[in-house]
Amino acid sequence: MGSYPTGVTIVTTTDHEGKPFGLTVNSFASVSLDPLLVLWCIDRKSTSLEAFQQSKGFAVHVLSEDQKELCWAFAGKDPDRFSTATWSISDNNLPILSGSLGVLECKTVQQIDAGDHIIFIGEIIQIEKEDKEPMLYFRRKVGMIPTDWPA
Repeated sequence: MGSYPTGVTIVTTTDHEGKPFGLTVNSFASVSLDPLLVLWCIDRKSTSLEAFQQSKGFAVHVLSEDQKELCWAFAGKDPDRFSTATWSISDNNLPILSGSLGVLECKTVQQIDAGDHIIFIGEIIQIEKEDKEPMLYFRRKVGMIPTDWPA
C-alpha cells in the first residue's frame, strides 16, 4: 500500500484528563457530503487508541509540504510528540496544530472493527483552511507535489 500516493494528516484528540494525543495518519478519506463525514484508521496496537475510543471527537490536520519534521515526530514512538509542535486547544476541546494546510474538527459518530485496525468516522463540525501546498506520502517518503505537474 506504500506505493499508493496519498495525502498526509495528523489526527489529534484529548483523553478524559485533557492530555493531548496524536499520530500521523495517511488512511484518511471523505465518506459523505451530506452530512459531511470523514474516516481514518488506527492500528489496534497504537498507544493512542484508548484516548481516541474514549473521546467524543478528533481533529484532522491536513499537512502542508513544509511540515515534514512534524509528520515524522507524530509518526514516531516518542510519547511527548506535542513538545515538537506549536498547538492550542480549540473551542471543541481538541488539540490544534499550527501551520497545517487545513484542520477538520470532528465529532466521532462511529467506530468500526476492521481486522487489525479500528475505523473512526467523524462528522465535521469546524473547518479551517490555509493557502498552502499539501504534503504527499509515497513509498515511505513524504514531500511536495512535483513541479512538473500541471496546475
